[in-house]
Amino acid sequence: MTAVRWATGAGAVVVLVGTGFWAMRPGQVDSRLWEEIRPVIEARLAAEQRGTGYGEEVPALDAHWFCRAEPVGLERHGDEVRAGVDTLCVEYGLRDGHLVECGGGHVPRVMRLARAADGRYRVVSHEQAPDGAGNASWTTSRFGRLGSAALRDEMSSAPLENAARARYGLRKDAPVGDC
Repeated sequence: MTAVRWATGAGAVVVLVGTGFWAMRPGQVDSRLWEEIRPVIEARLAAEQRGTGYGEEVPALDAHWFCRAEPVGLERHGDEVRAGVDTLCVEYGLRDGHLVECGGGHVPRVMRLARAADGRYRVVSHEQAPDGAGNASWTTSRFGRLGSAALRDEMSSAPLENAARARYGLRKDAPVGDC
């Protein structure tokens, strides 16, 4: 097994290359890097959700997916980034002038990004935790014990609700109903 040490702002991260396993150490995140890659990650998440929700099957709802990601750990190596993220995607629509939630999911993911020739990052691959029995072992193997503990049992949907209200031109305090 080959071990490589990369320095990070919070200490050192050991990457076990020989097994294909990267042990992620949660802690401080490079906020400048996160601000650069977060919109790319969230746009990719929303694009991948298209076509998967109930609301999209009902054209009158004008349903759209809204996604957010929170970093658990970031590792940069040259022009590549491995981002361990906690993600929440929710599908919202509009029924009779009222915001409705049609579906959603909260899933930990590992996303790999590469810097393109124009200097912007793009997602080149990603994995997500499976549903059911394999979830805990997948999460621990990708994030380690500390990283797994850093994943939230729940993520607030408030930022997504606010984005949906803005998209549909609703008041900031408009209630959210069920689809």
